[in-house]
Amino acid sequence: MNKLQDADIRKEVAALNIGRQIRQLRFQRGMTLKEVSEITGLSKPSLSQIENNDGAPPIATLIKIATALGVKIGHFFKEPEASQRLVVVRRDERHRLNRLSHEDQYAAIGYWYESLAYPMVEKNMEPFIAEIAPRDEGDILFNQHRGEEFIFVMDGTLEFRSPDQTILLHKGDSLYFDAEISHGLRGIGGIARVLVVVYVPQ
Repeated sequence: MNKLQDADIRKEVAALNIGRQIRQLRFQRGMTLKEVSEITGLSKPSLSQIENNDGAPPIATLIKIATALGVKIGHFFKEPEASQRLVVVRRDERHRLNRLSHEDQYAAIGYWYESLAYPMVEKNMEPFIAEIAPRDEGDILFNQHRGEEFIFVMDGTLEFRSPDQTILLHKGDSLYFDAEISHGLRGIGGIARVLVVVYVPQ
């Protein structure tokens, strides 16, 4: 990724102001970075980087932060609107978060994702379109969080890893799993394009 592309991606992430929203919520709740770090298991430098809009947090990381701050992750994509029970998100209206080229693991997450239902904030499911980049076996990032996940492979080949399983998923394959299982993903032979639905219980 060249410097111009990296700058463009940083502008996209900053435009969502996710980092600023996280910081504001943390201040409103009177919580320190250390307290959020202890609840989420994320390092203080990683949290600080996210709050400064320096890194695009992975979905699992955003779920952990949202849970620690007492909100749904949809809160970070759009402010709630009154009596909103049905939403439509057009193709060109999706909010996209990209991976950034940075040494910190929470910035170089190896995929980008687009929120498909961000206008509806108070929901239990979070649907995303994601593109999972290929990476070396030793560079796979593992995450876990409350709830469940569903993955449907739209294009390419995806490798799913847990502590005791490695599963290859091809176009048209799907996987449903308990998200409290430590899990990591990588594209095989190129980028894998997938639909991801995350369910987080109240």
